[in-house]
Parts: sequence; structure tokens; C-alpha cells
Amino acid sequence: MIEIFTANIAPIMFGAVMLFLLSGFPVAFSLAACGLVFGFLGIELGLLPATLFQALPLRVFGIMQNDTLLAIPFFTLMGLILERSGMAEDLLETAGQVFGPIRGGLALSVLFVGSLLAATTGVVAAAVISMGLISLPIMLRYGYNPAFSCGTITASGTLAQALPPSLVLIVVADQLGASVGDMYRGAFTPAFMLIGLYALFIIAVAIFQPRMVPALPPEARTFHEPDGSSGSRSLLVFSVLLIACAIVFGHYYGDILGWLQGTEPQDPARDETVVVAMTFGTILSMALAGLNRLLRLGLLSRMAEQFTFVLVPPLALIFLVLGTIFLGVATPTEGGAMGASGALLMAALRRRLDISTLRQALEATARLSCFVLFILIGSTLFSFTFTAVDGNVWVEHLFDKLPGGEIGFLLFVNTVVFLLGFFLDFFEIAFILVPLLAPVADKMGIDLIWFGILIAVNLQTSFLTPPFGFALFYLRSVTPATSFTDRVTGRRIEGIRTAQIYRGALPFVVLQLIVLGLLIAFPGIVTSSLDKAVDVDLDTIQIQIPGGDGGWGNDDNGGSEGGGW
Repeated sequence: MIEIFTANIAPIMFGAVMLFLLSGFPVAFSLAACGLVFGFLGIELGLLPATLFQALPLRVFGIMQNDTLLAIPFFTLMGLILERSGMAEDLLETAGQVFGPIRGGLALSVLFVGSLLAATTGVVAAAVISMGLISLPIMLRYGYNPAFSCGTITASGTLAQALPPSLVLIVVADQLGASVGDMYRGAFTPAFMLIGLYALFIIAVAIFQPRMVPALPPEARTFHEPDGSSGSRSLLVFSVLLIACAIVFGHYYGDILGWLQGTEPQDPARDETVVVAMTFGTILSMALAGLNRLLRLGLLSRMAEQFTFVLVPPLALIFLVLGTIFLGVATPTEGGAMGASGALLMAALRRRLDISTLRQALEATARLSCFVLFILIGSTLFSFTFTAVDGNVWVEHLFDKLPGGEIGFLLFVNTVVFLLGFFLDFFEIAFILVPLLAPVADKMGIDLIWFGILIAVNLQTSFLTPPFGFALFYLRSVTPATSFTDRVTGRRIEGIRTAQIYRGALPFVVLQLIVLGLLIAFPGIVTSSLDKAVDVDLDTIQIQIPGGDGGWGNDDNGGSEGGGW
């Protein structure tokens, strides 16, 4: 019996931790207990040295000193302040008035606001619950299909998994040893592909099943101009002009930069051009809307003004955070600190920040940060012992005989992650599986940024898949199970059944699987936005050292000319 245990300690240890996790025992304690128990057993059986655990304090202090993980509480605080200060409600109300007059417009506004909320909160639970509380009653009030409404809300909320600045991407980047900025760059295209497919699906439903997504009735449209119009034409013209100005400014940005510096026209990087153009557009829109309201010029409609003042500040905050990270001006931690400070400032300027809101946001941030920290300490204990018993070698051998090479490995890994996503939170998967799979992927020549994006999109899909998807449970917790009377119309509305939540999510799961398949088939969707790696030939490197005559030089033998060092 002992011989069998000794020969198979790695798979037994892995099976034990999976059993603990699936039983519902706290994750951090499951990981730490398995690491310590199997470590002591290995020492007693002579498989491991008696000094094994002397390195653990250094590992724990290394976690405490990880600057990248500091970004998690900052981004969490930023999202919670924006959510609990009522800005999400303002966004949804304004977007609903803009898109509401068309069929499916309310669903498009939910998708639009859900994307913004996902980008600011970075947490699926917060995004789904917020959108469920805010938007579901409105959609049901005006006759939207209940299943379709639930599917739109859960799909929009799960964008927090892959849409930067996502906590998932920060954690995955840390576990892969990759750059958070590169992870954000790689995630942009897949995230916007998902948003685009969702929007196309909503538009298709509006065309072929118009009764499922009716337009807002006239009495629900609150923006009216003195002439009786809705003001949407002014908003459209204003938006087109702003986009055109931003594109023109971005096109000539290099020339303007060269002129300001007194040099030749420059050719800035694409990321820098995009960030500068977006920043210019947001500043210009706020300036024009502010002047129009202050001087009462009458150039913009009430809808255009409201849309600018409600929408642009959160967008500007996101551009500020992501732009500084992309341009290398700030680290993810510094970008998160700027985002949290900006959110506090925005809430204070709008008189939405009080002691109660601040205390709730800080308490929730502290709870999430401690949760992540304890899981990371437990996973470090587990991986420390698992590596000591050659568990990493066992994991590598598991994939040696897989058919299909790289594609076979990716399909198998994504299937496993997809299934585990039904039962485990993304933090648990990121801290347990990613460190085990990353070395195998690296040895197979798989780009780790691409690998991380695949895992993030996969987890997003598993969060939405019936019957175990976490996002479905989050929405179920805030949806009315029995019929209720709407407070605005006074109409009796039927409650939401769990089967309707499941049915509404299925079309969006199919769309996510399509995107996941495209990412596996065409890795360039992710890698084309990354900086190309520089190949360095170590055999041709020459190190120049200062010569005795004050110049730089080296002789054929590698020594310095004339004295040197």
C-alpha cells in the first residue's frame, strides 16, 4: 500500500484537492491542508527532505510583496464606487432613452451599459447583480421577453471576465508571469468581437421577432425638446462630428507632436495614437457640452447634453487607466490607483459620495482582496509540495500522448477548464490550474498571452452555461420568482422561472463558443496586437568597454584597447 502511495503521490494529491474543492470546503484551507499534509507524509516516507518547508516563509512574503496584485483592490474599489454611487443607473436610463425608441433598443442599451459596467467593476457577480436589479424591471415593464431579457443581462455581465481592465486578466497574467499590459492588449479584440456578436444577435431578434423586443412607448420617453422632437438628430450629428475630429486629430498627431517639439514629423505607435485620439474626443465633447450649457448657445439638444455628461466621464476614466498602462506611463497598480482616485472624484463632484457608500465599498474591497490573498497563499503551499513530489512532471506526461499536438492540447485544456468552471470560481482555477498548465504550454511553443486569453474567454462561457453557470445563479438571486405589481405602470408582471434564465442564456453561450473556436483557429486575433518579440543572437553580442584613450572600443580578443578596465 505504501509502495502504491509513494509511486503515485502526485496524482493522489491532485485528486485529493479536487475532492475537497468539489465538496464545498473552503478553497484556501483545502489547498493549504493538502500541501501541508502531503508534504509531511512525503518527509515521513523519505521522499522529501526534512528542510522542505523552510522556504515557505519566503514564498509567503513574496506574495505580500507582489506589486501586480496590488492592482486588484484598486480596480475593485473603482468599480464599486461607480456602481454604488448610482452612476450605473444614470447610464442605463440615459442609454435607454437614446436607443429605446427603436425595437431592441433597450436590449442594446443594456449591452452597452453592461459592457461599461463590466469594464469598470471587473467582477462578474457585481456586474450581473447590478444589471439585474437596475435593468430587468424596466425590460419587463415595457414588454420584453423574460428569457431574452435574462440572457442579455447575464451575457453583458460576464464580459467582466475578458474586457479590460478585468481582474481575471490581472490574476492570469500574474500566474503566467506575463505582462498585464500585453494581456489587456490581447483581450481587446476578442472582447469587442463578443460585444459585436451580441449586438448583431439583438438586432436579428428585433428584425425577425419584433414582439420579443418592443420599442419604448411614447409616454416612457422623457427627453423632449421645446419643438417636440426627441433630440436624437442633434446627438447623432454631435457624435459623428466628434468621431471625425478624433480620427483627424489621431491621423495628424505625429505631425502635431513633431511641431510642438520642434522636430521632424513623428510616427507614434498605434496604441499611443488610439489613446490620444480617444482622449481628445472625450475632452472635446465635455468642453463643447459644458460651453453649450453654460452660455446657453442652444447648439445641442437636452439628450445630447445628458448623454455627454453621463457617458463621457466613465469612458474618460477607462481611457485614462488603460491608456496609461498601454503607453507604459503607469504600471497596472498605478493605473488602478488613478482609476480608484478618479472614481472617488467623479462620485464626489456629482454629490453621490457619502460615508455609508465609501464604507460599503471599502469593506467589499477588503473582503475580496483578503479572499484572493488567502487563496493565493493556499495555492502556493499546494504547488510548493506538488512540485517537490514531481507533480509538474506528472502533468507534462499527461499531455505527452494527446493526439493533435498543440491544437489537441488546447482543446483538451479548454474542455477541462470549461467543466471546472461549473463548480469552481475563476480565482481558484487561475491559482490552481494555470500554474500547472503554463509550463506545458510554454514548452509546446504556445504564446502565453494567447493561452491566457483563451482561458479567460472559456471561463466567461462556463459562467453562462446552464445549469451550473455562476452568472445564472447571481441573476436568480435578484429576480422575482413570483408575480409582482410594477410600481410605474401598476401592471401585474409574472415572475421569472429558472428555466427562462437558462433558455435565455443558451444563444449567448453559442456565440461565445464561436468566438472561442475562432481564437483557437486564428491566434493572430490576439497576437497581432502585441509587440513583436526581438530575436537576439547571443553569439553575435559584443560588449564595448571604455578604452584608455577615453573612447569606446574592443580588440579582437575581447579585451580593451589601451588600458581599459
